[in-house]
Amino acid sequence: MVTVNTNVGAMVALQNLNRTNKELETTQNRINTGLAVGSAKDNGAVFAIAQNMRSDVAGLNAVQQSLDRAISTVDVGLAAGEAISDLLIEMKEKALAASDSSLDTASRDALNEDFSALRDQITTMVNNATFNGSNLLDGTLTSITALADADGSSTITVSGEDLSLSGSIVTIASTGSIDTQTDASAMISTVETSLQNLSEALARLGTNSKKLEIHSEFVTKLSDTLKAGIGNLVDADLAVESSRLQSLQVKQQLGIQALSIANSSPQTLLALFG
Repeated sequence: MVTVNTNVGAMVALQNLNRTNKELETTQNRINTGLAVGSAKDNGAVFAIAQNMRSDVAGLNAVQQSLDRAISTVDVGLAAGEAISDLLIEMKEKALAASDSSLDTASRDALNEDFSALRDQITTMVNNATFNGSNLLDGTLTSITALADADGSSTITVSGEDLSLSGSIVTIASTGSIDTQTDASAMISTVETSLQNLSEALARLGTNSKKLEIHSEFVTKLSDTLKAGIGNLVDADLAVESSRLQSLQVKQQLGIQALSIANSSPQTLLALFG
């Protein structure tokens, strides 16, 4: 039956064309964004899971930054500590030379000047071993703490090592000198003790630096794994979407033709009244 008021064929053709257009829009969005699930409307459950994982990745980024700052702070302290160790070796050499009983006063005074300059350089190095306002060597910080997980419940703590003069590690007094044979002989033992203490302190700092670096590598791998997981959940397969796009474009053209044919059907009535 052919009627003018109700064109069932045209309605069916239009419904199919609208469905095709909707699928085509979805495919085009996937190609444009690269995402199969770009919003909760696409797939609420998968979107929620992906958002939670993105939150973890963002948290791990903050953890990585915290670890990087801690590593840099410790490494600055290590560099200064190693330089101080070299100074102590030179100071021991000066003290040993000044302890020679056959040395004349002028020579011992010259050695003492060198010794004092090296001694004061220790203070300069300690005061300048600062990164981002943190100094592990001057006694102002007992420790620094770095984040270890995405929710902030776990941390890694690195203890400070006070390398200031007259301290428990570098036991040389801030006024220590080798201007006499007696003082020079006593200073040899003091410098050796300081060297031993410093070596132990550097070993602790080195261990903590390695610990931070190992955890930093783990955080990087964990973040990459989470990103890959998010991609598996929400990324679109562009090869599949490209093929689907071509198929839907052909289907759209055929739908337009079908709708055109259905709309032209009532025209046959004119022949009956011609």
